[in-house]
Amino acid sequence: MNQLLRPTALKRILFFLFSDIFLSLISLYLAYLLRFNFEIPSRFLENFATIFLLLLLFKVSALSLFKTYNIIWRFFGFTETKSIVKAHILAYTLFGIVLYLFNDLLTPFPRSVIIIDFFLSLALIGMLRIAKRLLLEHNQHNTLRPTIILGINSKSATIIKSALNGELDYFPVATFAVLPENEGAVNTYIHNVRVYGLDVLETEIERLNATAAILTAELPQAELKALFQRLKDAGIKEVKRAKLLGSQHEKLEDLSIEDLLARHPQDLDTEVIASFIKGKHVMITGAGGSIGSEITAQCHRFGAASLTLVDNSEFNLYQVAEQFPDARHALCSVTDRERLERLFQEHHVEIVIHAAAYKHVPLCEENVDIAITNNVVGTQNVVDLSIAHKVQKLVIISTDKAVRPTNVMGTTKRIGELYAQNIDAQETEIVAVRFGNVLGSSGSVIPKFKRQIEDGGPVTVTDAAMTRYFMLIPEACQLVLQAASIARGGELFILDMGEPVKIIDLAQQMIKLYGKEDEIEITFTGLRPGEKLYEELLIDESEKKTQYSSIFIANPTAYPIAKLKKDIETLMMTENKIENLQKIVPEFSHKV
Repeated sequence: MNQLLRPTALKRILFFLFSDIFLSLISLYLAYLLRFNFEIPSRFLENFATIFLLLLLFKVSALSLFKTYNIIWRFFGFTETKSIVKAHILAYTLFGIVLYLFNDLLTPFPRSVIIIDFFLSLALIGMLRIAKRLLLEHNQHNTLRPTIILGINSKSATIIKSALNGELDYFPVATFAVLPENEGAVNTYIHNVRVYGLDVLETEIERLNATAAILTAELPQAELKALFQRLKDAGIKEVKRAKLLGSQHEKLEDLSIEDLLARHPQDLDTEVIASFIKGKHVMITGAGGSIGSEITAQCHRFGAASLTLVDNSEFNLYQVAEQFPDARHALCSVTDRERLERLFQEHHVEIVIHAAAYKHVPLCEENVDIAITNNVVGTQNVVDLSIAHKVQKLVIISTDKAVRPTNVMGTTKRIGELYAQNIDAQETEIVAVRFGNVLGSSGSVIPKFKRQIEDGGPVTVTDAAMTRYFMLIPEACQLVLQAASIARGGELFILDMGEPVKIIDLAQQMIKLYGKEDEIEITFTGLRPGEKLYEELLIDESEKKTQYSSIFIANPTAYPIAKLKKDIETLMMTENKIENLQKIVPEFSHKV
């Protein structure tokens, strides 16, 4: 039975064909009735069958020619309506020509009937298709999620059309002009969906029982956060962001925490980055990590002549190798000086970007020896070999945790900064770039929160007062390359990460994004070893500005290099690592 009722192309064609035959008969007879004031003289009905069959032949042929029998009901729209009009014009024109040529054979026939029938047939045949489309939309309205569209643009029109065609699980009930330049569109319609102003947002959401929203407009971050809060307060459970794939296809993505919190630098200079990277032979350590893989992607994008990707994790290196198969892939730890030197000898490296490091604070606290070996000795090896092999520029990725560090990880990164600033660099320009957390990195709290929310909670926050800086990975990496491009050697660059974000606010925003405010609770676990409530980017307020507002230069810290090398040797040999870390970095205040 289900097989019999299942729609097919043949069933649809036969339905339209027999419907058009029946409606054509009705329209022609009704045209006669209207012409003769509902009292048709019998002599005019003698050739009614001939007139009907001839007109039907032209009409069905024309409708077939314009492929109106192949239209899927839910896709019926303005274009298909035009095809039906064109088919009628063609059919009735051909009938008029035949009537003129064979007038004697078709007499008696009232000429005005053809005009009346044209409009009646057009209305009946068109209304059949429209009625089915309206029925489908009515069913969608009752079964799909009532959705508001935020934005007036081509994406909005495409989303609404796709939704009305049944291609999305959302039914548009209203559109809102969220940008000032679109306020003139208020009280107009897009595909029969009314446009409203934001002043009635809450009222219309309640009236229409809307539960979902699709954002098609690009908004400044502050306005986006405010709008998101209004939507949640008004009862919207789901917020999507629309992205077009080509001109006729759309992709709906969840509004992400990155959209709400990410800092977007306004002074990214891709031309400067391109001139720095293009045609250069680049080595990237830690190439399989969150930062390293994005640096790799950026260098590839900006036209590096070759890429040598170094990582001590087989899985991470495999992943990045899948994306960049033409690069050289070296499974090597930066602590293996002999193996690392062979890589420098084999490849004519012009730029080295040192992203390899252990960065997870609690794990470094549990594994102090290996954290020091990897972060301090590994950086030493990269710096020394870059100088020995006359690398043009070495870029060391540092962290905000190196400022007045309270943990082993931050202290080891600070030692790396000191070594880079005080070494005799000879022909190599060495620069360190310090920045805060990046959204979505492997060590970021965001994947952890996502997992906890998806598991039903609770979401664990260390302390209600804890704050961190955040930036998107691609933009942070571009700023690193931009800072490196203007470096002359010896600088410690600091990236402006914007305003710090409270971690509890981050957790609350993420729970709202998932629409689980009433289901997920937040619990506090207390600071872990080495953690501090507030991260800093500057050691003091005497930083220097550059030509870019997002990039600053910290004043150098003098440390005789012979003494630093000796202190590092002592650090590696001693059992009391913490005490010797404090000797090298006096501002290190270990929190356990």
